[in-house]
Amino acid sequence: MTTDTEQQDAYREDILGPDYEARTLPLRPDDEGDVVATLVRRTVPGGSRRAVLYVHGFVDYFFQTHLADAWRAAGFDFYALDLRKYGRSVREHQTPNYVTSLEEYDEELDEAARIIREDEGHDVLVVMGHSTGGLVTSLWAHRRRGQGIVDALVLNSPWFDLNASLFQRTLGTAAVHRLGTLRPRAVVGKLGSAYGRYLHRESGGEWDYDLVWKPHSGFPVVAGWLRAIRRGHTELNRGLAIDCPVFVACSDATSNPAKEPERISSTDVVLDVAHIAGRAPKLGRLVTIVRIAGGIHDLALSPEPARSRFFDELGRWQEAYVPGADRG
Repeated sequence: MTTDTEQQDAYREDILGPDYEARTLPLRPDDEGDVVATLVRRTVPGGSRRAVLYVHGFVDYFFQTHLADAWRAAGFDFYALDLRKYGRSVREHQTPNYVTSLEEYDEELDEAARIIREDEGHDVLVVMGHSTGGLVTSLWAHRRRGQGIVDALVLNSPWFDLNASLFQRTLGTAAVHRLGTLRPRAVVGKLGSAYGRYLHRESGGEWDYDLVWKPHSGFPVVAGWLRAIRRGHTELNRGLAIDCPVFVACSDATSNPAKEPERISSTDVVLDVAHIAGRAPKLGRLVTIVRIAGGIHDLALSPEPARSRFFDELGRWQEAYVPGADRG
């Protein structure tokens, strides 16, 4: 985890090396103490008037440099936000990944958008969210509709419902609401390790990332956080009014890694993709849904050829729906 010795309000070289810089965003303290988020940007000569802001998922942080390269090749400056208590933003006194309301993230999303637009002069902003980040950014874009902040929204396997039985999604959720109010840090679950082990290079995967910030088995799922997620799911299921074009992509299949381990490399083993496809039309009036054959949960980390399918579909969509801007 990180300490607060780094300089705030100024970029410094990021852990990803000289092609990336990071900036600490001080936020309002909560009941655990000081809180920060971290804005990362890819540094390139020249630059664009269009930008992308990427927001990670649960037990996650930004490390996917090939994603930044893909957006840069498409003519966008690339930024990523490590939310409070995630990745670069976790502090020793904090419960990792913990909030009690998804609206808490509005503070860092607002500030990141302000920096990208006002301080750094971008005219067009695309926001991209993965998994939990897809839920968070969808609700934020809905709350910021009509303000000219988000020009397009890209959702990579967004978390729109629990991948669980009807009982767990109904009566189980009611119990979580009660426990989340009384004992918000009570542990109510944990993640399996199969997906993380599949991804990481040390266990035979393709990708290298910090296992302190993104451990295979994640961090404990606590009642207050899950209560916040389920409230977000309920709000989304009632219908949102996002006023910009939305691109929603997910795998074409879901599987259980404990029952079908051979399918972990070609299906979403985290979420039920039927929930994603079924709820996507509730986001707004202009929603494009794409199913990626052979894709995994993070489509950008899928094995080939699914990964290229995802980037190709995203490229075609952004050319059709994302506003243009003169290059600076």
